[in-house]
Amino acid sequence: MNVNVLIDAIVRQTTVLIAQLATSAGARAPLSQTANLVFMDLVAELKNQGLTHNLIADMFGLSLRTYHNKIQRLSESTTQQGESLWSAVLGFIQERGTVARGDVMVHFHRDDQTTVKSVLNDLVKTGMVFSKGSHEAVAYRAASPAEYDLAGGTEQAQALANLIWISIARHSPIRRSELVELVPMQSEQLDEALTRLIGERRIDIHHEDSDPVYSSPQCVIAVGASAGWEASIFDHYQAMVSAMCSKLRGGATRSREGESTGGSTYGYDVWRGHPLHDEVVGFLEATRQRARELRDRVDRHNEMATCSDDERRRVIFYVGQTVIDGDESRGEERA
Repeated sequence: MNVNVLIDAIVRQTTVLIAQLATSAGARAPLSQTANLVFMDLVAELKNQGLTHNLIADMFGLSLRTYHNKIQRLSESTTQQGESLWSAVLGFIQERGTVARGDVMVHFHRDDQTTVKSVLNDLVKTGMVFSKGSHEAVAYRAASPAEYDLAGGTEQAQALANLIWISIARHSPIRRSELVELVPMQSEQLDEALTRLIGERRIDIHHEDSDPVYSSPQCVIAVGASAGWEASIFDHYQAMVSAMCSKLRGGATRSREGESTGGSTYGYDVWRGHPLHDEVVGFLEATRQRARELRDRVDRHNEMATCSDDERRRVIFYVGQTVIDGDESRGEERA
């Protein structure tokens, strides 16, 4: 199979997931920065694989000069070098309290003006900045921490904390700088989430220096919890991708009997009244129950026994199930 076909298919399925997340529960999440974030993250991962800028530019179908210009534009503000344009514009508004749109455009005249306007729109949509007026007469004011709480509420704060908790448990121990790379968010939001998690004794902090280390033995979000579904989706998706990447890094492109890393997908056609209907439909809950019981047994043993970090093995198991009724299966195939 041509690897480009596989990449295109995975990208297509990922965009379906992103679209569903962006519109979940009637929301309309701003996506103005998503394409740029994907580009920068993909470039970073390709560099980690040892590829040169020449090769990466060629893979994107860009000339080396165009590639470097794009990297520079997205990496930092031309006006305030060493800082992303998004962060620079937000900081400019925060420093001045209230500022006219024209003043923002004049201050960042060295940056692409269309991009500056896009950043302003994104800041307003995400609630980081408030706007008043229209067209060129619009003025901006940065939201205060108290207003973040009003906009997000306790449930959103809990959801962010759960997302951080998942990441710490999966990569424990992990430095704060590594956590920022894994789950990009504003520094204030990250500090609030970490403070909440430490206060609730869900994570531990070690080496309280400029780059502290955090750890957590496990992360358990109760079934039915109203806050934290974002973290659960992220955890499942990350587990699935990690298994695929681990297998690819090892050079494996096919399954083997007895392997401990990998995944399998099975489909069952049943109907109400089918002798195996309940067993098939209840397979997810039955597997969850087995997984919970096994985790409890492991935890009880680990309370009495320890081993060195070099000997420790982290096993991540993921499972998912979808029940598709009737003609819905056709739409599922198209997605």
